[in-house]
Amino acid sequence: MAQENRQTQNQVQVQAQQQVQVQTLTPQQVMLVRLTEMPIEALQQRIDNECLENPWLEKASPDPSQGGENADDAPSPLERDGGEAVYDYRSEDDIPDYMLRSAYTKNLPENVEYEDTLTFYDKLKAQMADFDLTEHDRQLMEYLIGELDGNGMLGKSLGQIVDEAEIYQGMETSEAEMLHILAILQQFEPAGVGARSLQECLILQVRRDDKNPYQGLMLQVLEKYYEEFLHKRWDRIQLKLKLSAIQVEELKREIRHLNPRPGSSLGEKGVLLGHQIMPDFIVDTDEEGNITLQLNGGSPSSLVISEDATERLKEFDKVQGQQLSKAVQEEVRFTREYVERGRIFIEALAQRRESMLRTMNAIIKLQRPFFLEGDDMLLRPMKLEDVATLAGLDISTVSRVCNSKYVQTPFGIYSLKHFFTHKAVQKDDQEAATQRQVMAVIQELIDAEDKQNPLSDERIAVLLKERGFDIARRTIAKYREIMKIPIARMRK
Repeated sequence: MAQENRQTQNQVQVQAQQQVQVQTLTPQQVMLVRLTEMPIEALQQRIDNECLENPWLEKASPDPSQGGENADDAPSPLERDGGEAVYDYRSEDDIPDYMLRSAYTKNLPENVEYEDTLTFYDKLKAQMADFDLTEHDRQLMEYLIGELDGNGMLGKSLGQIVDEAEIYQGMETSEAEMLHILAILQQFEPAGVGARSLQECLILQVRRDDKNPYQGLMLQVLEKYYEEFLHKRWDRIQLKLKLSAIQVEELKREIRHLNPRPGSSLGEKGVLLGHQIMPDFIVDTDEEGNITLQLNGGSPSSLVISEDATERLKEFDKVQGQQLSKAVQEEVRFTREYVERGRIFIEALAQRRESMLRTMNAIIKLQRPFFLEGDDMLLRPMKLEDVATLAGLDISTVSRVCNSKYVQTPFGIYSLKHFFTHKAVQKDDQEAATQRQVMAVIQELIDAEDKQNPLSDERIAVLLKERGFDIARRTIAKYREIMKIPIARMRK
């Protein structure tokens, strides 16, 4: 009897109801995500394209009485709308980019062809959703994607990438872990992306093409006889593989179909590649130590909804409820949809502007000594979390703002990533020091060393400790490699 009761208990099914809050991004929020990631040149192109596609969106005539966009005087759409929650969507990064794009386009007219404005980085990042990645893996993958060149290739060694990720971004990882992430990246589309050499790029593409009857021969050529292939010594390849003349010609034809620049099929990584850098921000100072900030372009006030569209909608409202012809109904639908699309775009630009200014203002406040004097030694340790907290924004928003953006200062043009420095050591007075400060001292010591008896890493560690920097020999070696300074015996 007891046994039957236990069996009955084991067979009981328990139903539990759990309330889960799911936030759905509105078209405006989706648009904001896309626009925030764009650097200035891509944004200007996006604005031009939107004006071409939307017949009711126009560029307003410039008002000569208005000057630049000073951050302190900028209107805040957050305050106006009472919509601070727009920055509270911590789950944005968990939504694939292609789904974000669909969420926007499904609200627009079906007969419109939308130009693909996603960048090289966007398209690779979107594919992360197809793999089971932890949050740490996602961070490493995004960093690795950011290290790819415009051809989709990885030009740095994994060891260097690991060191730089730890030093400049505070991301702890290893070569083995980064190799695992790279293996996943090399499964992304297009085939060949993430390769560390032309040879690896071509091999990755061939391995992906299982249906190619020449796959085996192509792999032999690229793996075993790559030098002969590079120098077009097909006679040697033909002899070693015992191929006929027809097979050689077929091999040549198949290999010519491979893409040595897989990144080009995704579009340019960014509009800055191969072009003069256009800063997204302009920072200036005066003799009294005042710092002013301007946002370069992308003002929502530069776009307006056409007055013709407004008048049309007023006329449609007057005849609302009356029997309208199919053509008139279609015109009403078309006008309303494109007017709404224009308003979404204008408001997204306003929110983008607010995010940009908040973020840059926070960076200026945290790195004020640098913006006054332009000395890298004055940069203090700063992470995305620090900027997000001060700006009152979500960390994912700050990350998008800082991606591929530049600021013009009186001392030159800098990437926003330049200002993010990881804490290296504690000085004797407990004042935090950055890697750049430590490397500057290392450079100073090596410049002053006796070239007949150069300083070893152990000796540099002792000298640094005398100056208040408690830093390990292994870390010194890591910094020295990043600075491209050879070991002591190679400096004689």
